[in-house]
Amino acid sequence: NNPFGSVTTGEQNSRGIDLDLSGEILPGWNVIASYAYIDAKITQDNTFAVGNNLTGVPKHSASLWSTYEIQSGTAQGLGFGLGFNFVGERAGDLDNSFRADSYFLTNAAIFYRRDQWKFGLNIDNLFDVNFIRSVGNGRTRGIYPGEPFTIRGSISLEL
Repeated sequence: NNPFGSVTTGEQNSRGIDLDLSGEILPGWNVIASYAYIDAKITQDNTFAVGNNLTGVPKHSASLWSTYEIQSGTAQGLGFGLGFNFVGERAGDLDNSFRADSYFLTNAAIFYRRDQWKFGLNIDNLFDVNFIRSVGNGRTRGIYPGEPFTIRGSISLEL
């Protein structure tokens, strides 16, 4: 009942599978894909119901990121990227009294490599989706919205 305190559950169990795949499909075309299934529950407790989901843990999440960099010609070094992130719905508290919705984000990039230099623009949340990034352990604190449409620029030098 203390809003500034923490509650420890008796026992928790988390089981699942995480699959990652990465590789070069064709020269200059790279792909990274991942999927995770996590079954995270309370297994023994005096306060919360056994079988309740743990706070903030989605059962399903996945991502896909692909880049292509032009390998020859006048545009050699110019590259493009496109990616997707999916996070399933999550319990908002250990009572499982509310859930944070699932979300699907699209990200993009454009970059240029020349000699030791790399210039890039990354676009996160391309379609400006409203989503909950993380949940604490209650309806009144620890619920954080995700970042809106964001553009980041970068310049790097590799020595």
